[in-house]
Order: sequence, then C-alpha cells, then structure tokens
Amino acid sequence: MSGFSAIIRDKGLLENDNENIKIMNNQQIHRGPHNSGYYISDNIAMGSRGLVTDDNQNAQQPFSYKDRYHIVFDGKIYNNKEIRENLNEQGVLLSTNSDAEVVVALFDQKGSDLVNELRGMFSFVIWDEQNQSAFVARDRMGIKPLYYFEYDGGLLVASEKKSINVIDENPIEINDESLHHYMSFQFVPEPKVIEKDILRLEAGHFLEKKLDSKSTMTKYYSIVFKMTDDKFENKVSRIRTTVEESVAKHMEDNDTIACQLSGGIDSTIMLALARKHNPNIKTFTVGFDIPGYNEIEHAQDTARQFGLENISKIITSQEYVGKLPEIIWYLDDPVADPAAIAMFYASREASQYTNILITGEGSDELFGGYNIYREPISLKGFTNIPDPLKNIMLKIANILPEGTKGKSFIERGCTPLEERFIGNANILNEEEKQLLLKNYNKVFNPQRITKPLYDQTDGYDLVSKMQYIDLHTWLNGDILQVAERMTIASSIEIRAPFLDQDVIDVALDLNYHDRVDNNTTKHALREAFKDIIPDSVYNRKKLGIPVPIRVWLKDELYDWAKDIIVSSNTDDIINKDYALELLEKHKLGKLDYSRKIWTILIFMIWYRVHVEKDIENLDIVREDDITE
Repeated sequence: MSGFSAIIRDKGLLENDNENIKIMNNQQIHRGPHNSGYYISDNIAMGSRGLVTDDNQNAQQPFSYKDRYHIVFDGKIYNNKEIRENLNEQGVLLSTNSDAEVVVALFDQKGSDLVNELRGMFSFVIWDEQNQSAFVARDRMGIKPLYYFEYDGGLLVASEKKSINVIDENPIEINDESLHHYMSFQFVPEPKVIEKDILRLEAGHFLEKKLDSKSTMTKYYSIVFKMTDDKFENKVSRIRTTVEESVAKHMEDNDTIACQLSGGIDSTIMLALARKHNPNIKTFTVGFDIPGYNEIEHAQDTARQFGLENISKIITSQEYVGKLPEIIWYLDDPVADPAAIAMFYASREASQYTNILITGEGSDELFGGYNIYREPISLKGFTNIPDPLKNIMLKIANILPEGTKGKSFIERGCTPLEERFIGNANILNEEEKQLLLKNYNKVFNPQRITKPLYDQTDGYDLVSKMQYIDLHTWLNGDILQVAERMTIASSIEIRAPFLDQDVIDVALDLNYHDRVDNNTTKHALREAFKDIIPDSVYNRKKLGIPVPIRVWLKDELYDWAKDIIVSSNTDDIINKDYALELLEKHKLGKLDYSRKIWTILIFMIWYRVHVEKDIENLDIVREDDITE
C-alpha cells in the first residue's frame, strides 16, 4: 500500500525536479506514513510513500529490477503466489515477497499483457530505462486511484490529484462540463476531474508513454453481462464458493484485518466469512443520535450474534461538519456523498487497532442491491401504453405541483429509461442547473455521459442496463472513491472481496430475476448465505449509511449552511441567491432539498480548500508529523 508520483520530461528533467518530486510525494504522506523512496534518472523522477502491513514488510519502493525497470506500485495482488510460482518455474528468481517485484517481473516477461493476469487492486508506473518508456496501469474496477497530466513535453502521474496540482504554478481552472456533471451526479464521472487538464486513468485501462511522443491509451477490460440460463441453485452455489474463496485471499498473511460493519447484508457476509480466518476480528460502526439514522444497534446485535466485539461512535452534527474541509482535502474532487464523513470517522476509530479494513463495496452494483433496480418491475404496467398517450400523461404530470401523489410515478413510467436513469444519484435537473450555474450550457447534460454507456447495452434488460450505468459511473466515481480516500486518510488499506474478478464473473452470469424481484434485492446473494447470516439481517431492507442531513439542514446546521453559501467566493460560478432559496424552501417546506443543498455546499467548501488553498488550519498529515 502506498502513494506515488512520477515526473516524465521528454527533454530531460528540470533543475528543480529533484525537489518537485519530493513536494509531490509529501502531499501523500497519509498514504504511506512509514517510509519514502525515490528514483531519479535523466528523464524521470519517481517517488513513493510506503504503508507497511504484515504482508508487505520488504516492499521498499521505487523497486528496481534487472537494472532496467523501475516501479512505483499501490495496491494488493491477490494471486501473487500463483504468479510467483509460474515465474519460478520459468527460472525467474525473485528476491522479495512484494507485489511490486511480482508485477515488474511479469512485465519483463509479458509486456502490457501482464494486466490480464493480475487479480487485485492496483495502480502503478513502470519505467523502462532501456526503451525510455513508461507503462501506467489501473485495476479493472478502479479501486485504486490514478491521475495524470499530459502536456507538450511530458507527463505527470500521481496517486492523488493534489500531488500534480502542488507543482503547477497556474491557478486551478474549473472545467465547466465537469461542474455540470458534478451537479447532476454528485461526483465528476471519469475520466474528467473538476478542473481542466488533469485526468483520471479510467478503470481497466493502461497508458503507454515514450519520450518525444504523446501517450497512447488502451482499454484492457470490459464489463459484460452474460446472463446464463444455468439453474438458479447452481448459480447460488457458485456465488457461495467464489465469495468464500475471495475472502480467504483477502485475509491471507494478516491477522490484524478488521471489518467495517453496518448491520446490512454485505458487511455481515464479509464478517461471517472473515471470522473463519480470524475468530477475534474486530468490527467498527458509526451512527447518529437521531431516530432512523443509527446503525449502531443493528451492528452491535449482529456482532453479538457472532460473539465478536463492536467498536462504535456516535457522530454529532458539529463533528460531522467540523471535519468537512479535511475530508474534502483528502478527496481531491468534490464528492457530495453524505456517507463520506461517516466512513472517515469509522476509519479513524479503526486506525487505533488495525491498518486494514475489509468492506462490502461492490456488492450492490454487481448483485442488484439498490431498491431503484426494482423500478422496471414496478413500472411494467406502462409497457403497453402507446407513446402518444404516454406523452399526454407526462405533460399532465409535469404541471402537477411537486409532492403530488402519483406525479413521480407517472413521470418515471412515461419517460424512457435512457432519459430518466443516469445512475444512483440524480441531484439537480436541467432546469435547476440553469438557475444555479452562471455558465450553464445545455450541451453538458448527463446523457452526454450515459448515452455512450447505454449504447453498449444492446440486448440487455432494463435492470442490467441500470447496473451497467452504475458500474461505470457510481461505483468508481462515488463508492470506491469515498471508501478508498476516507480509509487511506487514516493510513488504512481497504479490501473489497466482492470486487474480486471471480466474484464479478459470477455476478455477471446472473439474470435480472436472479438479482431482483417484487419483494427483494440481491436475491441470489441472500440465498447463497442465508444459512450463516442472522434472520434480522437477511430480511433488512437496503439503507446504505443513513445520514441525517435532511433533519440537520432544517435546524441545527441551517445557520452553518447559510454562512457557507453567503461567504463563499464562488459568485462568478454559482447563483448564490438560488442556493439560498433552496435552503429556505428546505427549512420551511415539506419537500426535501437536502441532497441538492449538500451538493452545492460541498462544491463551495472544495473551492475554498483546493482553489483558494485555505488549508493552514486543517488537521491533515504533514511532513513535520512523520519520523521515518
């Protein structure tokens, strides 16, 4: 586990690049508080921060191989042993047990094809001194982050965007298209980020860069729903086997791994299986002291039934917003998921006991866990209504006041999926964005992101289409970004067994009715583990991490929110009068505008932290805090 940076200059490093790479590296101390290392040559400078876990003790980076290759690597390769054995059979002897050495040795054998053999979470840069070229890759699902900035004359690469921004003397410029998409999705979909020029290397892609040439991009992995006709019980059996094997891989060589526990089915499955490998595994939960927003009681009950300890924390409203600037600093981009703060606090609690957390990320998107995936079933009655009649019904529904019973149902039923579903979050519509954004442009609508994805789902049922959209947007744009950044902020490595390739393949074999039906979500997954999870968990509805921003923004956080809006220096970007209008409507009315308000607030705080660089008082890990 680490964070890394790299500077590649076509015409040779600049005089101050020795210092630049250290500055970049030190923006990521939280990713690797235990050690640092550098490799500097004529055209490249590489830096790495290291986090030592029980299973990577001798993984000092950058790692050099055969005096030719140099690698900086972040992540975990779960088939390390198998690859190592295959290399040994070919006469390749390795000197460490590190993933970095396995990856670079495999690259020496296979070139770019190595990515097809890696199972795990990873991002890395390999520099080939002989060919004067760089190979940059990211794992299939995008668990590990990777940013790059290509300019005429070179390439900057880093695990976190702040490492690139810190050596750019030019002020940050907002990308208008990214801002539009952020206000729709509550995050900026890959490959773009909120500002101009910097990009994310997309999940399942690698980049190759030769000196004096532009980089080339290759997609090496695609998600394909196969939806086989095998018997349901056979599919259930395969789910059970592959998830068990995945958890075993993720638990190897480390007896200090802990579990984040919400009391829901995903984390409970993880706990039930992880407990077999560590009978004393600790669990961590956070909640809020408001009825309906506290998972702690459910989590404690689940832990108790397994005979395990649950360590929990109640988060107050003041604690919740008090850490927002730090959290947004760690996130790099604005991500308006209220659960991010909860994840941050859970990780802080866990960091007192462990540096690895096992979680249930990916299960909902793969196995059909969101209630919205049942929508096509509930709207089935609209299928046979002629389009002209649907258009009339839609016009009538549109003029009904917001909150009118049946309005939303008719609007959804009369609107094609490709127009109504842009992913799990749909924050501000086009009319609202036009009122909010000073540089509103109707061209930057969410379908600009989703249409190319829908075009790849020909022949899919509606549920699978929805999951396909979420797997390419929501999962890596929100869920994994929040999980990875909020854990690494406390120098914790996250492990997500549901995102193992074998588990993914089994999930993609399921038909939509194996995933959702009239009564439940994640049907096949529940069946696969019903004998080892408590009935109270098996029958619980999907809640996510409930956060009471709807309640707080009406009362105890109202003044705080108003002050953020009024004092924000985003007048050239945001119509603050409209933002205040939404806040007032939320406080006084029956309709819930909290997610819209929250999305605006997070952007304003992001602007203060990252554009105005107001970080002096932030409680973040700095160079002076580390003694190596």
